[in-house]
Amino acid sequence: MNPLVANSLQLPLPHLASQYLLDPDITFLNHGSFGACPRPVFETYQKWQRELEANPVIFLGRRINDLLAEARGHFARYLGTDKDNLVFVPNATYGINIVARSLKLQPGDEILSSNHEYGAVDRTWRFNCAKWGAKLVNHPIPLPIESPESFVEQLWSGVTERTRVISLSHITSPTALIFPVEEICRRARKAGILTVIDGAHAPGQIDLNMDAIGADYYSGNAHKWMSAPKGAAFLYARPEHQKSLEPLVVSHGWDTPNPGPSQFLDYFTWVGTMDPAAYLTVPTAIEFQEQNDWASVRSACHALAKEAENRLLELSNADPISPESMWMQLRSIPIPGQAEDYKEMWERYKIIIPIMNWNGHTLARISIQAYNTPQDVERLVEAIKEVSGQKG
Repeated sequence: MNPLVANSLQLPLPHLASQYLLDPDITFLNHGSFGACPRPVFETYQKWQRELEANPVIFLGRRINDLLAEARGHFARYLGTDKDNLVFVPNATYGINIVARSLKLQPGDEILSSNHEYGAVDRTWRFNCAKWGAKLVNHPIPLPIESPESFVEQLWSGVTERTRVISLSHITSPTALIFPVEEICRRARKAGILTVIDGAHAPGQIDLNMDAIGADYYSGNAHKWMSAPKGAAFLYARPEHQKSLEPLVVSHGWDTPNPGPSQFLDYFTWVGTMDPAAYLTVPTAIEFQEQNDWASVRSACHALAKEAENRLLELSNADPISPESMWMQLRSIPIPGQAEDYKEMWERYKIIIPIMNWNGHTLARISIQAYNTPQDVERLVEAIKEVSGQKG
């Protein structure tokens, strides 16, 4: 890598790398899978766990509802909605399951999705479609995608008179593309089609405004790009749809003798004994980003990911899979060979990165977070050169 380029790509706050608890001997380019938690956030997480253990009955019996409401308030402001429009869930897949299990579909109804979706979400819909006699349609969106506008038209060509739900990723898992969900939600609402958005990768990587997006249901993780502890996520529901949601776990919030102002909150705030520390730590994760000028961090991460893409595309002699406007810190990049060629990236090179065969493309999905450096990209490029026989 040209030293001038490398120097220009240093993140704006180099000390951030030391804030994360990752093993310094590995090259971690897979923040997108499970995230990584910085030290101040993790310490708050442990503080909440210690408070719980110091007096479990008082903590869970008397304090927890108020504590969760306060944490939801911080989270809601971050997400651009009212705190009573969201509840905490352990992960985005859990939230999607709540919605899928609650909808009362009819035989012949169709759930329109794309072929870029996360496997667990596809399985959720297929599981439930088998019960209803409905059908999941993974509409093909080939690569490369020319523009957000072309994506909208391609997806919408899959809408039929039987389409009842559109289920779509905000940022896709295999291809790491930001889909223009706001426009899809706008069209769907006009057509009387429900929208369910899988936002697993969105919070923390891009700015969000739930009310402006206009989805009927949206589930997203805090433990990925927000760097909250594992097991912190949310489910958002528009007010007019909240009563349609049924709990996956029936507990004391169902048929309670002392109902609160919202059935949505009653059903999902208490689902049995659990450790709520990850939920309560979300405000600290938000504060960590605010204190560290996260807009600048994201911009620098994007620039470093763009440098990685440029160098890897030279090796594969391929074109980008989308315009630059359709991704941020997570990028899937065509590389030479087949995914099977790279099965020893961890054992041989100590590099953590997903490499996959996807619809005729071999893609390396690189995540660039605040702790990554140009040296991480250099090690990845050199490893791919060696595996593909282009080194020397």
